[in-house]
Amino acid sequence: MSFFRRAIERQWYQDRPSWLLGLRPLEALYRAVVARRRQGYQQQLERVQHPGVPVIVVGNLTVGGSGKSPVVAALAQFFQQQGWRPGIVSRGYGGQAPHYPYLVSADTTAAQVGDEPQMLFEQLALPVAVAPDRAAAARLLVEQGCDLLLADDGLQHWALGRDLELVVIDGQRGFGNQHCLPVGPLREPLTRLAQVDALLVQGAPSEDLGRLLEPVPVTAWSYGLKTLGWRRGDGHWQYNCPFAAGQAVQALAGIGHPQRFFDQLQALGLQVSGYPLADHAVMDANTLGRLSAAPLPWVMTAKDAVKLRPWLNEQHWVQEVCADLPKEFLYQLHLQVQQLKEEKYHG
Repeated sequence: MSFFRRAIERQWYQDRPSWLLGLRPLEALYRAVVARRRQGYQQQLERVQHPGVPVIVVGNLTVGGSGKSPVVAALAQFFQQQGWRPGIVSRGYGGQAPHYPYLVSADTTAAQVGDEPQMLFEQLALPVAVAPDRAAAARLLVEQGCDLLLADDGLQHWALGRDLELVVIDGQRGFGNQHCLPVGPLREPLTRLAQVDALLVQGAPSEDLGRLLEPVPVTAWSYGLKTLGWRRGDGHWQYNCPFAAGQAVQALAGIGHPQRFFDQLQALGLQVSGYPLADHAVMDANTLGRLSAAPLPWVMTAKDAVKLRPWLNEQHWVQEVCADLPKEFLYQLHLQVQQLKEEKYHG
């Protein structure tokens, strides 16, 4: 990541954002614009398009990743097990498809559809559609036979009609300094939390986050990530960690919070040399060589691997993870969706 970006993020996640406080007039302007836009959709001054099947939006309030895609994957698998035909809506950030809306397939690449949509398709083998106009992607999925849609991100994409909103929160980073852009990392004020249907906190919440969420009249569910297995660059798969405790590895993470991935590896007893890149960073055949020439194995996230797959070999490992969501949360969510189907969509 660039020095400037790292400096800003450090300020975002400090109690007092020091020099960024000079941008508070811009923060006030940003908040006013966001409020006006949302009000326009709520009052139907702007067109809201609903695809006619239950829609669950999985989003966050902060810029960057908070772990939404593993939650979307876990929800898709759960609903499929309950007999639904789920599809996934994504903007396709970082990709350039031949046209929109566009269906992800075994023949598409992350360069075309974005890293997260390609990763989700390969993990789930379920319909995934991308488009900057998420409502158009949603319609395409319904045409493909989907009877339930999960929007990966899009909490602030109000043109897509939705029935349920789930907000994913990083338990340790929380909401940073609690300011909106550009002074802090928030896309919307924290008052938005009271208007969603559930909060999903990845990892144990910090004391500050716990105090912040206590008065919010929405249930906050804690969950963790569990390792499904390890995939080597040549296709070999195994359940157990391929590295002995104390072994030195290099780790690549082009995600919203790279340190979270490095910490997961260190918790396994590994000596980790971490190489953080920007979320959705472009990667190619030279990426690993530019970062390091050390003769050590590389470990990366599945999100990064879909961009580097043509160049991976036996020296590269991918840690495959999924969100381990609470069973009671899944049960309650399924009841809500089933009720929507029966009462609103005449199922």
